[in-house]
Amino acid sequence: MSKRQSTAVYGEVIDAISRFLAAPPEGTPREIIRAFDLLGDKDFLPPKLFLETVEQAPVAISITDPAARILYSNAAFEKLTGYTRDDVVGLNESVLSSNSTPMEVYQGLWQTIKEKKVWRGTLVNHRKNGGEYLAELIISPVLNPDGRVAYFLGMHRDVTELHALEQRLAFQKKLTEAALDAAPMVVAMIGSDGRVLLDNHAYKALLGDLGGEPATLFVDALQQQIGFDLSNGGDESDGFTNIDVRLDRRGAQTPRWFSCSGVRIVDLDDAAGSYFRRDDDGERSCLLLIANEVTESRNRVNEARLNMIRANMAEQQMVQTMREAISASLFKLQAPINIIKAAMAMCAHGNDCCGMGPVLQQALDSGEEAVESLHHALPGPRAEQAASVNMNELVHEVLRLSTDSLLAAGVVVDWRAAPVLPALRGRPNGLRALLKYLIDNATQALNESGRDYREMRIETREENGDVVVAVMDNGPGISDAHTLRVFEPFYCGWEHSRDHSGMGLTMAQEVAISHGGSIEIDRHFIGGCRVFVRLPYVSSAGDGP
Repeated sequence: MSKRQSTAVYGEVIDAISRFLAAPPEGTPREIIRAFDLLGDKDFLPPKLFLETVEQAPVAISITDPAARILYSNAAFEKLTGYTRDDVVGLNESVLSSNSTPMEVYQGLWQTIKEKKVWRGTLVNHRKNGGEYLAELIISPVLNPDGRVAYFLGMHRDVTELHALEQRLAFQKKLTEAALDAAPMVVAMIGSDGRVLLDNHAYKALLGDLGGEPATLFVDALQQQIGFDLSNGGDESDGFTNIDVRLDRRGAQTPRWFSCSGVRIVDLDDAAGSYFRRDDDGERSCLLLIANEVTESRNRVNEARLNMIRANMAEQQMVQTMREAISASLFKLQAPINIIKAAMAMCAHGNDCCGMGPVLQQALDSGEEAVESLHHALPGPRAEQAASVNMNELVHEVLRLSTDSLLAAGVVVDWRAAPVLPALRGRPNGLRALLKYLIDNATQALNESGRDYREMRIETREENGDVVVAVMDNGPGISDAHTLRVFEPFYCGWEHSRDHSGMGLTMAQEVAISHGGSIEIDRHFIGGCRVFVRLPYVSSAGDGP
């Protein structure tokens, strides 16, 4: 008997046993039927159970000899391939092979199973009708008691649709990435932990320009401006549109502006334990952020705004100069008036004034009349409404307004802005004046230093609930003896004080105090002078200079 005939007979035996167990002939001893159901020495499952399990398994199963000739195939095999058991028993498993599978795949398959290892992989097979399908295949060697391969157990399933879906998803991903990379705006998907899950070329370019993670800067800015909390789940409707965000780069004179829109998307959770979790079970969410740079248009708007601020500050400076001049005149007039009053007091106590009493009284009346006139001429402080202000923006504006004087003095400005600062309530013009006083004061110090290299450094940061502005210069500095006096009205320590009334730091201190803040001089700073301005986030910001 040939090997093929022997294999066919084996298949017929399996079929015969199956038919016998399904409908045993009348009169068959019960002991024979029961034997197929009994456990052998309580260590083995009954043969009938094995046969029924394999036959009814949902996965296509075939058993071959070591030469890959098919000895058995189950019902799922027939359904998948179209080949009946009679069609394939005795044939080589290659009856299913397709020329679409590279030869090296088969070579790797045989190399693996000859080494008595399990092979897992994918082949292109064809059905009986010639149609091809993609088979995910597992081939496991079955060893005899001597350790040699007796059979090969093959199990495979049709993964054609799954492969097509994966290909469509891959294409969709490439299409999405291409569209995102071609988009001129910054696009990023930010996870609830702040990690960037997806970005485009514009985002990567911004990453290089800023020297830091833009996602962190955007999220911090949005937190400061609109209270957006990325870590606080929320729902998909929790988004925002066209929120202008300012990003300041350290060492850069100009900020960058972005109009930001975003929407929350349920974060991917591929953990096994989340399989039965519903969409509303409070999953983490991620943020799809779209940021369109509007720096140029914002600069045009700011330029027009800066011209208005320049005119406003010029008017404010003129009024302030008048106030300082009149206040200085009042201060100087008070001294001779006090002397006249003292002289009149001496006359009143019987001292010989040589008839000067009427003359002194006339001088006193004239002096007090002049003081009263000056008081009426003294301009009152301009009322200004408090608003939400960003100190980075105010510093930038004042530096722009001071450009001519800084260039004339040969001052190099090192502007180190915090990328994101919390907004505070304050009077914009008053705070601009404060900064202008400090910058002018540092410029004058550098002018009088006589140094060849003149540097001014301005830093901003957030610290313990305050916005801190530090103004440093490499000028002569302020001695300990003058640290407190520089804030006194009309005190002027400059060698060339012709254009200075000595009210600059006094007025700056008044502005800071009116905002609930303070100004202090760093006594330990070496190589010049450093002044700190501390302003709390929230302040009543009453009327003041």
